[in-house]
Amino acid sequence: MRMKAAILFEQGLPRPYAKSRPMVVEEVEIDPPGPGEIMIEVAAAGLCHSDLSTIENQRPRPLPIVIGHEGAGIVREVGPGITDLKPDDHVITVFASSCGNCRYCVRGRPNICPSGNSARAAGTLVTGTKKLRRLDGTPINHNSGLSLYAQYAVVARRSAVKIGQDIPLDDAAIFGCAVMTGAGAVLNTARLEAGEAIAVVGLGGVGMNALFAAVAAGAERIIAIDTNPKKLELAKQWGATDVFLAGNEDCAAQVREATDGGLDTVIETAGSVPAMQLAIAITARGGSTISAGLPNINAQVSYLHANMVSEERSIRGSYMGSCVPERDLPRLLGLYRRGKLPVDKLKTSHITFDQINEGFDLLSDGAVLRQMLRPNA
Repeated sequence: MRMKAAILFEQGLPRPYAKSRPMVVEEVEIDPPGPGEIMIEVAAAGLCHSDLSTIENQRPRPLPIVIGHEGAGIVREVGPGITDLKPDDHVITVFASSCGNCRYCVRGRPNICPSGNSARAAGTLVTGTKKLRRLDGTPINHNSGLSLYAQYAVVARRSAVKIGQDIPLDDAAIFGCAVMTGAGAVLNTARLEAGEAIAVVGLGGVGMNALFAAVAAGAERIIAIDTNPKKLELAKQWGATDVFLAGNEDCAAQVREATDGGLDTVIETAGSVPAMQLAIAITARGGSTISAGLPNINAQVSYLHANMVSEERSIRGSYMGSCVPERDLPRLLGLYRRGKLPVDKLKTSHITFDQINEGFDLLSDGAVLRQMLRPNA
């Protein structure tokens, strides 16, 4: 079947992307789903910092590739062996594919299943197949087993979770990455309890969802930190009790003074070394610094090891919010239905293929939270 897709042929092209045009929209061929696979019509796909990092070559990928890893859609065809989904079902996609059988999956940690990493490096689905090719027959690689900047996507069954049809699909799409990553870091990794205090460093789509989750969990004090004053204003509107402008030399000192020595829980979502350094600096004795932001693959952060020991600090990673998608997406959608995760507030605009390069310029500038690509608009 033929469809339109946005293809990345070269990483690391210069900004502005409106001029260098890293994303090239072409008509391509997509094969039907095989055993253990489904085809979805992509209803919406978010422009996320992880996709921007791929464009920037922060994370090398096999090329050419169709990126896009946060989305939702409608099942149009199921492959052999699929009995629990049918055409017209609505699904949210999952960017961390899992095998279901390894020691991580059976222990309830499918988000760190190695099969997803292997497929990502090879540019395949977790089933080991490639479903995309240019009209001249050149194979096109998959991104995170999904490739959602396209009108249709064939994905492994384990890369999709069925949802109710009462959820608007452009809201549902945000749950595929930003919500699971940000809210999951607070609710699963940190296990924040009512009455506790927390800081969120970085107020992009992931950070704002961490903020929403902290409010929903009943945090007594929520510190929001970002370099963008406009995002700090939004954070105050959406439940932050205190806001601080990152980039000021005395930001860490200000936070420590305002919180009697720092926070017991600090979530870093910016995916940058300065943000992580700030997060560590404002973590109190005995506290936990949790990073949910993915930086350059070679980025390193140093800390005083003796202090970590003597002050009983901990530094943790949180990948996909430590989520088990089949367990956690229904819970998170339940919070959404009750108005506790108002992700609709994060949508800056809806865009088409013709606007995708300009969209990544806006994302790189920090001017937007979530732009939603509608491939079939």
